[in-house]
Amino acid sequence: MGFLSASEAAVWAGIAQAMEPPPPPDITRWCTENIEFDARSPFPGPFRIDRFPFLRRIHEVLSPEHPCREVTVRGSAQWGKTISVLNPTLGAWHEYGPLDSLVVHPTTSAATEWVRTKWMPMRRQAPSLRAIFGDGRGEQTDTLHNQETIRRDGTLKVTSAGSPDDLAGTTRRLVLMDDVSKFEMTPKGDPEELAASRAAGFEDAKIVRISTPQIAGTCRVTRAFMRSTREYYHVPCPHCGHMAPLTWENFRKCLDPERLHDAHFVCETCGEPIRHQHKVAMVAAGQWVAQNPRGDHPGFHLWRAYVPQRDWASIAVEYARIMGWTRLETTAETADTVAAKVEEETQQTFWNDVLGLPFEQAAKGPDWEKLRDRVENAEPGETLARGIVPASGVILTAGVDCQDDRVEVHIVAYGRNMRRWAVDYKVIPHHIGDRECWAELDALLRDTWRTELGLRLPLDMMAIDCGTYTDDVWGFAKRHPWSRVIVVKGGSRQTGPVMEPMKFERRVDGRAKRAQRRAFILNVSQMKGDFYGWLPKDDPAERGFCAFAQGLGDEYYRMISSEVRVLRRSRTGVVTSAWEKVEPTRRNEGLDTMLYSEAAARRKGWAHMAEIQWDQLAAERGIAPPDGQPDLFDAQATAPVPVRAPVPPPAPPAPAPPSAPAAPAQKTPRAHGSSWLGSRKKGWF
Repeated sequence: MGFLSASEAAVWAGIAQAMEPPPPPDITRWCTENIEFDARSPFPGPFRIDRFPFLRRIHEVLSPEHPCREVTVRGSAQWGKTISVLNPTLGAWHEYGPLDSLVVHPTTSAATEWVRTKWMPMRRQAPSLRAIFGDGRGEQTDTLHNQETIRRDGTLKVTSAGSPDDLAGTTRRLVLMDDVSKFEMTPKGDPEELAASRAAGFEDAKIVRISTPQIAGTCRVTRAFMRSTREYYHVPCPHCGHMAPLTWENFRKCLDPERLHDAHFVCETCGEPIRHQHKVAMVAAGQWVAQNPRGDHPGFHLWRAYVPQRDWASIAVEYARIMGWTRLETTAETADTVAAKVEEETQQTFWNDVLGLPFEQAAKGPDWEKLRDRVENAEPGETLARGIVPASGVILTAGVDCQDDRVEVHIVAYGRNMRRWAVDYKVIPHHIGDRECWAELDALLRDTWRTELGLRLPLDMMAIDCGTYTDDVWGFAKRHPWSRVIVVKGGSRQTGPVMEPMKFERRVDGRAKRAQRRAFILNVSQMKGDFYGWLPKDDPAERGFCAFAQGLGDEYYRMISSEVRVLRRSRTGVVTSAWEKVEPTRRNEGLDTMLYSEAAARRKGWAHMAEIQWDQLAAERGIAPPDGQPDLFDAQATAPVPVRAPVPPPAPPAPAPPSAPAAPAQKTPRAHGSSWLGSRKKGWF
C-alpha cells in the first residue's frame, strides 16, 4: 500500500534544495577531489594532504571566503607551487561561481609553457575543470591565452609581464602572478602594479604573488613578503618538542664536507641532532607562525628542507658542488650529461632555487690600490709575468671593446672551479672599421701565448662587443668561424640567464639577418655582481679566485673596479638597480672586456665542464713542449743571446767560360700529389 506525499511539501523541498548554498570553498578539498598525479610525478596517484601538511594554511587564505585581499608565497623551486597552489586556486575559484581570472607570467614563452604543460593537462584530467571549461577539444575549443567557460559565465586570460597592453585592457577579480620576481619594467609602467590594478574594481578580489626570489634589494616577491605577516613553518624537535623553523644557518653549521650524507639540523634548545628520518613526523606536527603579525596580508616562506620530494643530503651535495668541496666523478660518456646540470649550479641559483632566499649580490669591487698591491707585492712565484699563461688546464680567451679611436683587448685564462688569470691587456690604436685594426686582431687570433713550462697556446675564442659600430664589428667577425669569434652585447635585464642567443641583428637596409650561432646577449648586471663577489678573494685555491699578471699598471686596476651598484626607488615604490661609474671620468673598458672574455670562456664550456674534461685539458696544456726546446723567452731568462760580428758579403763569382750547348734534358715524371694539377689524369678538364 503506497502513500502520496503532500504536493506542498514537495514544492517546499524543491525550493529549499534550490536555495541551499554551495559548500564553502575549500582548496584542500578541491585538490583531493580533482588532482591525480601521473607516473611522471614523484608521488603518482591521488593528491594526499598528509604529504604536504604545510599547504592547509596557504589554501585557507587563498579561499574566496577568506577576507584577505593579497597573499604572497615565497619559496624554493620545484616543491609544487604551481600544481598545488596556483592551479587549485584557479580551479576552486571558478568552481565557486562566475569569475573572470588573470594569470601573469614573466614572458610569453613562460605563459605558453604553463598553459601547455601545467594547465591544460590538469584541465583535461580534473573532473571539476572538465565540467567548467571542457577538455578543449571538439566544439569547445579556444585559444591558449584566452579561455571561456562552457556556461559563458567566466573567462581565463593568460598573459606576460612584457605585454602592458594586454594587462591594461582587462578587469579581473582573481589575479595570480607567477614568478613575479622575474617581472621586468616596461616603458609603459610596472607590470606588477598594472596586474594588481586589474582587480581595483572588486571589493572581494584576490591578488596572489608566487615566486622564487632573485637579487636582494630588487626582488619583488621579497618586497611583498617583508610587508606581510612573514609566516615560517615551525616544527617540533623530536627529542624535546621545542618548536622552531628549519633554517639554512642551522643546517649550514652542521655540514661536514667529509660526511655530506649525514647532513642534519640541531635543536637550539637541547642540542640534539635532528636527522632526515625525523622529517615526516615533524612536518606533520608543524604549524605556521607569523614573525610580523601586524603585516598587511598573509605571507609564507617555504624551502626545500620541508618538502618530501628530496632528502637533506641532496641539499648538502648541491652546496658542496657550488663551493668546490667535491669533484664530480664522471666518465667520458657521461661528461656532457653532467655538464648540462653543473652549468645551472651557481651560487645565486642555489640561494634562490634551493633555499628560497634572495641572493646578496656584490655591490662594488675592492679598493683598486689594495688589489694592485696584492699582486705587485706578492712573494716571488705567487704571480706570473705579463703575457705568461699558467701551466694547467685553462681556456684562453680575449674580450674586445670598441671605442672611437682605439680597440682594447683583454687576454684572460679561465680554469676549473671558476678561477681566472688576467694574462695581458692591449690597446690597438685604430678604429674597428679600419683595415689596420682588422689586421692586428687577425694577428692576435694567429698568435700564441707561452705557459710557465714553455708550451704555446692559441686563443680559444674572441668575443667582441657589437653594441656600437655594429656593421664594422659584424664585418670583422664574419671573416672568422663562429667557433673562434663571437659577437656580444650587454642586455638591460636584471634577471635571466647569463648568456642567451641574440634573436636577430639588423642590416643597414633594415632587414633582419640571422645570428649564425655567434651573437649573444649578456646579463652584464649579474656578471658584474659575480665578478665583484670573486675579486676580493685572496686564496688561490678558492672557488672564483681572480689572479692578475704583474706589471699591468695602475690604470688597469682602476678600470676593473670602476663601477658600483646603485639602488633606486621609483614613484610606484619599485626598486631597481643600475651599475654606475664610481667617478664620471674613470674608464671602465677593462671591466667590460673582462666580461666579454668571460662570455667567450662560457661559450667554450668554462661554467659547465665536468672534472674529467678539465683533467683532459690539463693533460694537454699543463705540460712542457714535446720537443723540450726552449724558445726565445727561455733563452733570455737563462743567458743573453750572443752577438756575432758582422760577416762581410761574399765576393761575386768569376764568369764561367763559354761552353757548347747542352743536349735537351729528359723530363722527369712529376711525383704523385706534388701539385694540385699533377695528381689529375689526362683529359680531366
